[in-house]
Amino acid sequence: MAGGFGTRIQPLTNSIPKPMLPILNKPMMEHILLRLKKYGITDIVVLLYFKPDIIKNYFKDGSDWGLNISYVLPDDDYGTAGAVKCAQDLLDETFIVISGDLVTDFDLGKIIEFHKNKHSKVTITLTSVENPLQFGVVITDENKKIVNFLEKPTWDEVLSDTINTGIYVIEPEILDYIPKNENFDFSKDLFPKLLKNDINLWGCEINGYWRDVGNTKSYRDAHKDILEGKVELMQCEKCINYQSAKIYKGDNVALNDTLLLNGNLIIGNNVSFENNVELENCVIGDNVFIDDDVTLKNCIIWNDSIINRGCTIYNGVICNNNRIGKGVVAKQGVIIAENCEVEDFVSFEKDVTVWPDKVIEEGSLVSNNIVWGNRYKNSIFEESKIKGKTNAELSCELSLKIAEAFAATLPVGSHVFMSRDYKNSSRMLKRVFHGGLLSSGVNVIDLHILPSVVIQYILRFYKDVVAGLHFRQSPNNPLESDILFFTGDGIPISPIAEKSCERIFFRESFRRIEPQNIGRTTEMFDSEDRYVENFIKTINANILKRKKAKIVADVMFSSISDIYPRILNNLGIKSIVTSAYRDDRKLSNIPLHTKESQKELSTIIQSLNYDAGFMIFPSGRRLKVLCDDGVPLRDHIALSAFLYLINMYNEDKKVFLSFDSPDYYEDTFKNIEFSRGKIRNLTVDEIENYYLIANANGNYTFTEFGYSMDALYASVKLLEMLKEHDLKLSDIIKKIHKFYYKTRRINVPAAKKGKIMRLFVEDVQGRKLSHMDGIKAWLGEKEWILVKPESYDDFVVISVQAKDDERGESIMEEYTEKISRWVI
Repeated sequence: MAGGFGTRIQPLTNSIPKPMLPILNKPMMEHILLRLKKYGITDIVVLLYFKPDIIKNYFKDGSDWGLNISYVLPDDDYGTAGAVKCAQDLLDETFIVISGDLVTDFDLGKIIEFHKNKHSKVTITLTSVENPLQFGVVITDENKKIVNFLEKPTWDEVLSDTINTGIYVIEPEILDYIPKNENFDFSKDLFPKLLKNDINLWGCEINGYWRDVGNTKSYRDAHKDILEGKVELMQCEKCINYQSAKIYKGDNVALNDTLLLNGNLIIGNNVSFENNVELENCVIGDNVFIDDDVTLKNCIIWNDSIINRGCTIYNGVICNNNRIGKGVVAKQGVIIAENCEVEDFVSFEKDVTVWPDKVIEEGSLVSNNIVWGNRYKNSIFEESKIKGKTNAELSCELSLKIAEAFAATLPVGSHVFMSRDYKNSSRMLKRVFHGGLLSSGVNVIDLHILPSVVIQYILRFYKDVVAGLHFRQSPNNPLESDILFFTGDGIPISPIAEKSCERIFFRESFRRIEPQNIGRTTEMFDSEDRYVENFIKTINANILKRKKAKIVADVMFSSISDIYPRILNNLGIKSIVTSAYRDDRKLSNIPLHTKESQKELSTIIQSLNYDAGFMIFPSGRRLKVLCDDGVPLRDHIALSAFLYLINMYNEDKKVFLSFDSPDYYEDTFKNIEFSRGKIRNLTVDEIENYYLIANANGNYTFTEFGYSMDALYASVKLLEMLKEHDLKLSDIIKKIHKFYYKTRRINVPAAKKGKIMRLFVEDVQGRKLSHMDGIKAWLGEKEWILVKPESYDDFVVISVQAKDDERGESIMEEYTEKISRWVI
């Protein structure tokens, strides 16, 4: 497989395809071909696509390597399996599929032997890695038959640290399951199709070194691992020991007495060293000149370059045909693509990348990538939002680039809504983001200060508005800010939309438009009015007024304080609303305020005999319910109360609950049809099928009013249902069957999450399992434990349901202890 574009590893692939990137001065693909030959595989079919002539001109028919190479060039991008289908005429016996851009020392003979012993039609080579996010996670049973796999998961979907390496042994008849001239992927399309046709897939787990060289960091790490002896690769035979170094050197290389050499050194042909050169763990290509007093550590130098006197470069990649001037310093890593000239006394800070054909003027201090901007993270989105430390991780500079990237996913001339909370940090980021949208030809409708629930609600009423953006202080950390992204329907944007934005962000392929197409700004001031008006129309105000509904609510110093009292007054609800003003200082300490507020609300409820108490968190999305006896309800008990009331309607209702929410009560609610899964994955059409969408964390969506989680509406809806059925909340709680449900977060480093999930699966082997969202194992009829890695933080979440507290705590403590032990 040698047809990839190498987009993520740019600019190294500026003029050569990724399989031809040099590893130890040989193309990566050459190492793969030599490994195939070592195990007796000499008939090779190379699938080409991107820059095919470079590969063909280098390897020709393969005879120089003792191989017989044929080439297939598909006329389009048909995906991994679709590309192999194009070679079907050449694949008339058992064949192995392997990428040309891997670094591996796997024993391919063991994989082939496993395939034969299992009489397998398809064998997938598996290995364990610390970070499985970029690969397909695979789960096998005790016989190594594959039972589940997930392509490139997020952390909350990681079920194991065992991943699909992309190395397959396949029988030729399997090619008949691949459609011709269609985009068809092995993991996403072929393997599920085979399972549906009752064809077993087998997983062969192999120990050894395997690295997908997908980006510049991975490219450097592969060299580091090789030079540290972590991987067995075939190296040139001209090996000498010199000073404290082991040197593999080519022809016409002179080593003088002034050199200071350490570690492993790979030196190509026609390399010249002047005096007092210091080298440690480096790879140097052909036709390279290194002048006096140069220090190179952990560097990869390609061909035809000059490094002048007095340079110091650590962890650098210098591509072909570069001239590095005198006194250049890069001690924190640097990548310099081909055909660049770095003039004298330039200093590089951090890990700067210089794209091809650039000139850097003398004495420059380079702190940003040349042309292409800083890349802070592998991904910038966290479930439809971007968050970071205010004015540090999430700076004005970053906000501008995100805006330009997001705008490039939207049509020129399209319209978006923008709103914010009242924090100065939100104002700052929003204004910068605003300018980035305008510069890319996107029109902005400014809604000013609003709760996020309002912008989500009104989005679906403006068909010419394609997206919404909301800026806020993060609800869980006052030092962080969030940027929320919504579709034109008011729901969070999809993972596909996130990836589209991220691709543009990391490539910085922003849209530049003519001045006459720069976006325009308009303002809207009646969005709150529309929300309040429709809210009141949807709720049965008559029953609330007639039955004298009474509540106390805390709106936590947020912008909700502007609209929630209006709603309550218009509905005739007698209310006391606390914290109904803006206070930056108190907004920054919501966790402490929450504890104090519960006590205060409880006292008011009991003293005045009110129907309920509500705590509405600043985002307007999360609801905490207090009973009419003043007791704060745990979120899953509050959810049970909602379901109890919905079940009292004569007509059947459809409810969608998050997969991790309890299901102990489902049998008792005969008028409710339950579905479960990932709420984030629901489309608008699917949302409209349900009466309620909720989780066990205080989030509720009543679709009769909107598509988003709305604590304001949920609070009043609960009150309406109580009055409609003439019930007290305390009476309902007494009738709800008591059971144990609790969640706990356990600190687990990202590198260990896959391991934890694999060991958990092994621990519950033989029990009924579900992999819908994390891994759920049933320990009894209504007892289960769900283990789920958090997507972006270093935690694993355990959820336990059991018949009583004693049994539940026992399960929780058992697996808390196990996970803590597995992490070590």
